Amino acid sequence: MTKKNANAIHQALITESAYPKEKKFQRFTPLYSDNFIYPDDRSDEYLIIEISMFVGRSVDTKKSLIKRIYQNLLNDCQIAFQDVEITIFETRKENWGIGGQNADELILNYCVDV
Repeated sequence: MTKKNANAIHQALITESAYPKEKKFQRFTPLYSDNFIYPDDRSDEYLIIEISMFVGRSVDTKKSLIKRIYQNLLNDCQIAFQDVEITIFETRKENWGIGGQNADELILNYCVDV
């Protein structure tokens, strides 16, 4: 995963999910070929993207986000649609802990209901 790939994904979050530009929380788990078995119709650029977010975004917003990630990765990184799989995991705020608090007690500087 390159910085260019990370920026393409983050820009999609900003554009489609009204996510704050400064909130860049990304984790990359590179897997060596011995530990990453995938179909022959994928290239060495194959990515699995898992997004954890609070419940609240509309179906249309999530669909737009997925489409934008695909498009950004193709345009900015030349990664084909076939080489990207995306899953969004939604969690209720009371099930997250952030900075010593339950997330449902936090005042966010962004809107989740988009």
